[in-house]
Amino acid sequence: MEFQIPEKVQYIIDTLINNGSTAYAVGGCVRDMILGKNPEDWDITTSAKPHEVKGVFRRTVDTGIIHGTVTVLLDKEHFEVTTYRLDGEYEDNRHPKKVSFTGDLKEDLKRRDFTINAMAYNHTDGIIDLFGGMDDLKNRLIRCVGNANERFDEDALRLLRAVRFSAQLDFQIEELTKKAIRAKAELLSNISAERIRTELTKLLVSDNPDRLRSLYELGISKVILPEFDKMMVTGQKNVHHAYSVGEHTIRTVCTVAGTISENKFSPQKRCILRWTMLLHDIEKPNTITMGKDGQNHFYGHQEKGAVTARRILKDLKFDNETLEAVVHLVRWHDYRFALTPLGIRKATAKIGKEYMELLFEVNYADTSGKNPKTNLEKFKQLEEAKRLYREMIARNECVSIKELKIGGKDLIAAGFKPGRRMGLILNRLLDAVIEDPSLNDKETLINMAMSFK
Repeated sequence: MEFQIPEKVQYIIDTLINNGSTAYAVGGCVRDMILGKNPEDWDITTSAKPHEVKGVFRRTVDTGIIHGTVTVLLDKEHFEVTTYRLDGEYEDNRHPKKVSFTGDLKEDLKRRDFTINAMAYNHTDGIIDLFGGMDDLKNRLIRCVGNANERFDEDALRLLRAVRFSAQLDFQIEELTKKAIRAKAELLSNISAERIRTELTKLLVSDNPDRLRSLYELGISKVILPEFDKMMVTGQKNVHHAYSVGEHTIRTVCTVAGTISENKFSPQKRCILRWTMLLHDIEKPNTITMGKDGQNHFYGHQEKGAVTARRILKDLKFDNETLEAVVHLVRWHDYRFALTPLGIRKATAKIGKEYMELLFEVNYADTSGKNPKTNLEKFKQLEEAKRLYREMIARNECVSIKELKIGGKDLIAAGFKPGRRMGLILNRLLDAVIEDPSLNDKETLINMAMSFK
């Protein structure tokens, strides 16, 4: 079996071989080639020691030289080249106490996480598969290399990576690997928030985010997102719902933003939408009540959910833009639109024009995860809200102070003094324009402002 690998990757491999070493493409890029996918990254492994790699390439960076990794720079591209290595004893479920280099490719491959990531390739030797990776690809299985307990002790993040790969590839986790995950799940408490966030996000934005259920079943979410476990065991005795809070959440995550191939949203917006649906009902377990009508209610779960979502996202070290967008959408996810042009203008003024299309997507996903017997009317109402909103956009109607035909400078020119009162006047003018868009005219607004004096 022969594969076409990028010219620069081939150049690095050939250069190392021509200088007396062995070298291969290794890991995820080999797996992806076999699956017919275009690898995002190309990793190269070699018998050459780091100083030897540096000696045969003109431009290199010591990115992880203590662990044997040198980055080779070719034009504007960079490629990680790592010496075959043996890891010493692990002391923190993440880092080996020491690393030693070896000339034996097998020793390097057997320390890797899963069989499908423990294959190497070059044109001369073809695929080097010492641990059954090809069979596991064919059988669509995630299986640890060697002893699963040992692999998870070495790096506890592998517990979460197993589920993430199962989601990205639509594979099942092999039974002994599952058993080890259940036994070792608590080790994830030793892993940094940033690494947890990266793996959780990759799972969420995949085409199989229903593998969230595996996080619960394998005891992972109890460690990294205990709020999710509470959702999974919280029923919803309510005419609008047919599933527990957790099952409803999984269904909404699967629906929002569509499949990757549909490309409905940018990667960042897809991430925002998937995290919003994961967290939108996070406070339902803590707000559940039973009404006189015999129905469960969850009063205030939106506002409390926004507070909890902020805490979770901060703990996971999310960037501010993503955090603020998710928190905002969680807060407004249950908004009931008044289905009139005025009602939509008021909603947009409150929620923000930049969030409206995202909120419609959230509403659609949320409704999809409710009781199929009662959601038809909700879908109709959502379509009407979208129609009214798009008409509003087409008419270019004003819903924010920055869209008013006058600003602070115009008011100063008309004799107003800068300060808090000017802000109050602009807000009154906005309220008037939202009620009647035809008032958004500079002269009309100046005259209205003068009447407020």
